[in-house]
Amino acid sequence: MNSSAPPAPAALYPALAKVRPTLAELAPAVAPVTVPAGTVLFSENAPCRGFPLVLSGEVKVSRNSGDGRSLELYRVVPGELCLVSSACLFRTQPLSAHGITTKASTLLLIPPDIFQRWLETPSFRDEVLGLFAERMADLTSLVDAVAFHKLDRRLAAALLGHGQHLAVTHQALANELGTVREIVTRLLRRFEREGWVALGREQIQIVNGAALRELAATLAA
Repeated sequence: MNSSAPPAPAALYPALAKVRPTLAELAPAVAPVTVPAGTVLFSENAPCRGFPLVLSGEVKVSRNSGDGRSLELYRVVPGELCLVSSACLFRTQPLSAHGITTKASTLLLIPPDIFQRWLETPSFRDEVLGLFAERMADLTSLVDAVAFHKLDRRLAAALLGHGQHLAVTHQALANELGTVREIVTRLLRRFEREGWVALGREQIQIVNGAALRELAATLAA
């Protein structure tokens, strides 16, 4: 347990100033709990038991893959809110990720019914919706980094060596690269904006082969 007391919830989360019922009215049923590092706070596909407010420490939120790998989505530190918990409580669906403390942490777990009542307070609702906007921007960057890691270079390489005109579908390219058609289409449109290719129906014209070769050459880097 931390030797010093964590900041008061109101200092970290000013939007709580106008919610009803207040934290004081909810006590002692809702009281801070301190847990050690490595504590699993919530699990993927489980029902959401409440909305966590981090008073000290840090929570890592991740998703697991079928082959045992884990992808970190974001971290929650004091004063921030958990997107996965919010989404679960908004739609009354199972959690889409798991949360684990990275260090000793003190938290408040707000019951689902109280969270729904707090959403009726404009300042708190705006805080939660603002969180969605910020976290979605972070997750979009993460998706781009994961989905497009070296894939643009592999796609450039796949387009070369077949002449100036390719009769190929986006799905065929996706199958060759081991990805999905939507990602290939998005990358090809980027190539088109750069002036490297011209896209037609099941047709790709190489406009700037030198640029594609330069990109493909970084594949082994």
